[in-house]
Amino acid sequence: MIVVIIVASVLLASISIIQFKSEAKEYHQERLERKENAVREHINYILSTTTYPLTTENLDLIFKDKIHELAHIHNIEINIYDLDGNLLKSSKETFSVDKVAPPIPKYILKLVRSSIEKRYVDITTINGIKNRSSFTQIKDDKFKPLGVLNIPYQEDDGFYDKELHGFLIRLSQVYSFMLIVAFALAYFLSSYITKSLKTISDKLNETRLNKKNEKILITANSKEINLLIAGYNQMVDELEKSAIKLAQSEREEAWREMAKQVAHEIKNPLTPMRLTVQSFQRRFNPDDPNILQKMKDYSETLIQQIDTMNSVASAFSNFASMPAQQNETLNVVEVVELALDIFTENQIVFESEAPEIISKIDRTQLIRIITNLVKNAIQSIPEQQEDKRVAVSVKKEDNNVLIVVEDNGIGIKTEDIYRIFEPKFTTKSSGMGLGLGIIKNIIENYKGSIDFETEYGKGTRFTVSLPIINS
Repeated sequence: MIVVIIVASVLLASISIIQFKSEAKEYHQERLERKENAVREHINYILSTTTYPLTTENLDLIFKDKIHELAHIHNIEINIYDLDGNLLKSSKETFSVDKVAPPIPKYILKLVRSSIEKRYVDITTINGIKNRSSFTQIKDDKFKPLGVLNIPYQEDDGFYDKELHGFLIRLSQVYSFMLIVAFALAYFLSSYITKSLKTISDKLNETRLNKKNEKILITANSKEINLLIAGYNQMVDELEKSAIKLAQSEREEAWREMAKQVAHEIKNPLTPMRLTVQSFQRRFNPDDPNILQKMKDYSETLIQQIDTMNSVASAFSNFASMPAQQNETLNVVEVVELALDIFTENQIVFESEAPEIISKIDRTQLIRIITNLVKNAIQSIPEQQEDKRVAVSVKKEDNNVLIVVEDNGIGIKTEDIYRIFEPKFTTKSSGMGLGLGIIKNIIENYKGSIDFETEYGKGTRFTVSLPIINS
């Protein structure tokens, strides 16, 4: 709207200026013709009433007194030349006929003689002012040329300039008012129109696959915007269905992978158990003096494999079930220190910035987090390494408690960094690789986070952030 009004005002102003100039040009042209025709009629009357013979030489005598009368009556300057372009008489008071008077240029005389009307208008511009000068042949009653009538005319555009200036001022006032109105209308209309679009834009920015998305419950006055809102709401429905299908598919895939892993882990101890039983069955002899020792070895082998199967089943059960929150008010520093007491390694160092950091959290799950991280830290340090160190620290930051477990072990390889929390992934020769997955579930269930920094060959630093739940 604003652009259209501005363009329209510029075009109208330009057309008006061109029109005023065109009218001014036509006005001066017509005015000069009217003056010229009136002067010629008057000259013809003088020539018809004079007593002098009608010759070029007598023009000076004929118009000796009449030329000033003509100039005064018609309010215009008049010059009379002979057929060769020499000045014979002029209405200028200060003009004297002598050799200094400039004659009519030869090309003008030629143009006058060659034209049908025996007339030519010369236009020149001096100091920015346009001057017209008409040249017409003076003829006797038998149409015989006697001389050349010259009427100089200086264009005065003051009236048109004044009118144009006033028109442009009025035009600018009208369009300034229209611009103000257009600005106001554009602002309110755009705000009204884009209000619904802003709501749609905000909803689109908030749309996520992994969360419940809200529909747009507004009705716009625009049919197109209503269609857009309907399309968005339909997309939300489809997105919710897709999210449910995706979550179901991910769960099924996770359970299939877990079932494969559990089956594999269970098969490992079954094979040595089967071989042990078959070997004992073939070699069993009640009279063997070492029968008691063999029975003992056989039993220990079976018990060891049974314990392995039991640990596999326990790990799977723990991973499959989300930890229940049995929150209690406790001193996090004290619980962490208690969890470290079960470790007999001398390389464990504990520090806290405060003797107590009170929070409301499940004691068992917190101990489980600490135990798993410290155990992994100890196992990451090679046996042959002389300087072994595992540092555990607790501190409070804003409304969170930070638990940091840092070791100087072998670290994590670059290609393994993005898989470290994957279920069944492990870099150790034993275990199912469920430990970090389990504690990650526990931490996220408390709306916390776990992160780590590592450098291969120098060590790893795990940081657990848990919100302090006020009672």
